[in-house]
Amino acid sequence: MRSLWAILLVATAAGAQAGVTDVTLDNGMRVIVQADHRAPVMVSQVWYRAGSIDEFNGTTGVAHVLEHMMFKGTKDVPAGEFSKRIAAAGGRENAFTSRDHTAYFQQMQKDRLELSMKLEADRMANLVISDESFAKEIQVVMEERRLRTDDQPQAVTYERLMATAYQTHPYRRPIIGWMNDLQSMTAQDARDWYDRWYAPNNATLVVAGDVQSDEVVALAKRYFGPIPARPLPARKPQIEVEQIGDKRIVVKAPAKLPYLLMAWHAPVLRDWQTDTEPYALQILAGVLSGNDSARLQKSLVKTRQIAVDASAGYDGVARGPGLFMIDATPATGQTVAALEKAVRAEIARIQAEGVSAAELARVKAQVIAADVYQRDSLFYQAMQLGEYAIAGLPPEALAQRVEKLRAVTAEQVRDAARKWLIDDRLSVAELDPQPIQQPMRPAAGTGDSHVR
Repeated sequence: MRSLWAILLVATAAGAQAGVTDVTLDNGMRVIVQADHRAPVMVSQVWYRAGSIDEFNGTTGVAHVLEHMMFKGTKDVPAGEFSKRIAAAGGRENAFTSRDHTAYFQQMQKDRLELSMKLEADRMANLVISDESFAKEIQVVMEERRLRTDDQPQAVTYERLMATAYQTHPYRRPIIGWMNDLQSMTAQDARDWYDRWYAPNNATLVVAGDVQSDEVVALAKRYFGPIPARPLPARKPQIEVEQIGDKRIVVKAPAKLPYLLMAWHAPVLRDWQTDTEPYALQILAGVLSGNDSARLQKSLVKTRQIAVDASAGYDGVARGPGLFMIDATPATGQTVAALEKAVRAEIARIQAEGVSAAELARVKAQVIAADVYQRDSLFYQAMQLGEYAIAGLPPEALAQRVEKLRAVTAEQVRDAARKWLIDDRLSVAELDPQPIQQPMRPAAGTGDSHVR
C-alpha cells in the first residue's frame, strides 16, 4: 500500500502533468496557461497588479470601485451587455479586489475562450466611465460597505485591528475604502485609476482548462496584443516600520458576543528557493487550527470549553508584509482576557516543547491534502497561478510548494513560533459588545468580490 505522501504527490503531479506555459507579449502582458484536459471547460482570468496597496489617502476604495465600473460598458459593449453575452454563451463571470490586485474571470466551455478574451480586451482599452453611471454605482459600493463591514461587528474589529497592526504600510487601509472617502469620491478618481493601472504591461492573463497553450497565446496576441503598453507610475518601496511593543485596542460595537483577534507580524515568501519560514508558519497554523484535533479546537473548545470557536490563519503569498492571526469567541461566562491567556498558553507550549513527530506528520498530511484538493479545481489552479504571479513568484514556486511543505521540520515549526509569535510583534483587538438597538442587517457574504 502506498503512503499518503506518495498518493498526494501523485495527485499533485497529475493535476499539472501538462505543465505551465508562461510567456510575455510584446506589449508587456504576461500570459500563463495551465492545461488540464479532464473536462471540456476552461477558466480565464485577467489580473491587474493594482489593489488597495496602490491607493492614496483620500481615495481609499477606488480599486474596488473601478472593479464595479468595469461592468458599466464600452462604446461597443453597452452597460450590462458583457454579462449578458457571457451568460448567453453558457458561462459565468465575476471579479474580485484585494490588497494586491484586481481580477476578472469567466468560466465557460473551452470553445468560448475567444469570446472571453475579446470582451476583456475591449474593456481593458475602451472602458467608458460616465458621471451618471458612477453616481449610481458609488451608492451600491457604500451600501456594500454598510452590509459587509459597518453592520458586522467582527468585520469592524478586523478593520480596526488592521489599521492598528500596520502603522505605515497601505495594508492598514480597508480594501472597500473608508466611508468618508467613498462619499467624496468622483468619477474622475475612477478614470484616473483606470488610466494609471489598466494597461497590458500591468496585467496577467491566466487560462486553465482543456486548452492548447499555443492556441491560447495566439488568441492573446490577437486580442490583447494590439493594445499599446503605457508607462506605469514608479512604485516606491513600502516597508512597515519595525514594531517596538505590543498594541491593544478595544472596539465597541453592537454585538451579541465578545470576540478576540490577535495578529503577529510575520514574513511572506520572497525567495521561494531558499525561504523556509513561510512554510513553517503555514504548518504552525495547521498545528493550531484546521480540524477537531488541532490544538486550539481540542484544548480551548472541546476540553476546556473556554471558547465556542478558535482558529489560526496565515497567508505567505503577498506583495506586502504578512500577519499570522488567531481569532476566537469566548464561551458563555468566559472573558476575552481569560481566552487570550489560554491562547497564549497553547503558543507557549509549542515554543517550549515543540511538536511531536506524529503530530507533525498528521498536520503536514492535512495541510498538503487541502492544498492538493484545492488544485483539483480549475478555478483555484488559475487563482493560485495568478496570486503567485502578482506577488512576483514564478509558476515553479507553486509547483514546488508541496515539496517545501513536506520538508518542514519540527524544529523549524518550534523556531518559527519562538521568533515570530512574540509580544513585540503582536496587536490585539477585543470586541466589547454593545446593546443591539435594532435588528442587524443580514450579511451580504464575505470577501471583497463584486456581486451583481
